[in-house]
Amino acid sequence: MTTILISLEDHFLSPAVQAWQANESKNGAESDVGIFPVNVFSDEVLRKFQSLGNERLEDMERAGIHLQIVSHGPTRRIPPAEICRQANDELAAAVSRSGGRLRGFAMLPMEEPSAAAAELSRCVEKLGFVGALINNLSDGGFYDDKRYWAVFDKAQQLDVPIYMHPAYPSGAMLDRYCGNFPDGAANAMSAWGWGWHSETALHILRLFASGLFDQYPRLKIIIGHDGEMLPFQLDRIFPISTTWGPRTRSLKAVWDESIWITTSGMFSLTPFKCLLNVSRKDHILFSVDYPFAKCEHGVEFMSEVKRKGILTAEEFEMVAYKNAARLLKIKELEM
Repeated sequence: MTTILISLEDHFLSPAVQAWQANESKNGAESDVGIFPVNVFSDEVLRKFQSLGNERLEDMERAGIHLQIVSHGPTRRIPPAEICRQANDELAAAVSRSGGRLRGFAMLPMEEPSAAAAELSRCVEKLGFVGALINNLSDGGFYDDKRYWAVFDKAQQLDVPIYMHPAYPSGAMLDRYCGNFPDGAANAMSAWGWGWHSETALHILRLFASGLFDQYPRLKIIIGHDGEMLPFQLDRIFPISTTWGPRTRSLKAVWDESIWITTSGMFSLTPFKCLLNVSRKDHILFSVDYPFAKCEHGVEFMSEVKRKGILTAEEFEMVAYKNAARLLKIKELEM
């Protein structure tokens, strides 16, 4: 495929975060401090998480990915401000070395909202990052709590998007996924098999119900995985949401104007067609979810979309890279 491709949800693991995790565990911190259950991933995937150099760039080149927007992988607990700062500095150095092939989303200490807002400013204004990717949950809590809103205020001021990425549930939330089946099934259902996506969908609805999008009408939120289950339910939710209190904008208006959706890790035509039917095509963005998913699988999916004629030629380029370039203000790719 010769079309330019920008992928927005691609991850790395920071040595600073891993060292913090090891220290917390050594000091007797609760078991959910970990980054993710590493035993479910192959050595190859774990190695790719830690690569911000040749292996990552070679994977991109081989598949035909022009640009990755790199962010830290999901964590069970969010590291403190100093550790996030170190992780962002590590990513900034890799971006600088990449010859224009990588850009950065900031990691933010959401349990310290003032520090998170300040770190977002630093990353955008000094490191050249194009936004932030944050855990869907902060220590098990949702961001409709106004103590977090300083971060969204800062994102609106800077005119950069916040990518809300699924997060592993805390202990209390994990209990509802446990049952008369193996722990492995519970872990999968709580995360990539269901809970990641349903909890992120719930979070978007909570943010709308709280009035966040009225308070910050120019706020830009990105969600992944073809909309985290929401597209299938929107026709039901839109009329129901009118009873949730007076709002300046309807949920449909917020979906159309304030939410962008990526294809990360969802390489099937059926959910993609549903997304196309309920979303503005200028708000849909290609993504891979590397290294959870392989670059070539994402590119093969886009080739199938092109081959089946699901999008016009102009719409295809919008999803492949033009929408992302405009959203992230990547001037050299805006056409």
